[in-house]
Amino acid sequence: MRKSFPSLGQELTVLRDVHLTLGKGEMVALLGVSGTGKSTLIQILGALDRPSSGTVTVDGVDLFSLSQKKCAAFRNQHIGFIYQSHRLLPEFSALENVLLPLLIGRVPRREALPRAQQALHEVELGHRLTHRPGQLSGGEQQRVAIARAVVTNPDLLLADEPTGNLDRKTAQGVFHLLKNLNRTRGLTCLMVTHNHELAADLDRRIHLVDGQLVEEHG
Repeated sequence: MRKSFPSLGQELTVLRDVHLTLGKGEMVALLGVSGTGKSTLIQILGALDRPSSGTVTVDGVDLFSLSQKKCAAFRNQHIGFIYQSHRLLPEFSALENVLLPLLIGRVPRREALPRAQQALHEVELGHRLTHRPGQLSGGEQQRVAIARAVVTNPDLLLADEPTGNLDRKTAQGVFHLLKNLNRTRGLTCLMVTHNHELAADLDRRIHLVDGQLVEEHG
């Protein structure tokens, strides 16, 4: 895979010859200094951006061979996203925020509601269903965002610095929650992080260096 952007009349290549395979149920850390293209890679893997060349295949489906409408539907059902900022809708309750992906995917409300409630229970927020984001702590807000990301039972979870805005103790709690969901739900997860301590506890560590991926060994 390759990704370039026009820059001052020239071409700036951010990703070059990127080859990445994630095994089912794997939890992999993606590391690298700021500005190396980690978020760009996450956006492409989640079909939110297109590569300049190359393909992205999830569960045997070539994402960029799909129409825009079919790609959006596939992304909704098969790919979950967690960002450094929780990106919750402030006017909605925790439960309503988690419900959204299901309702967008046209899951009947009578089926969506218990699924959203269960997802919030899994992230230990069953007692915060009616609370709005402004009534929750930073760690709780991120847990709601995690519940929203996994409520559709995605095949792939893409986490872009999910603990970056949290203090050390809260970050560890969110990290261990993600590991537990990885185990109980069989999620395949790629996590962008600068936290080498947390990354060391994952199945693999991959570094993005000069636009290419380098596997860490040992």
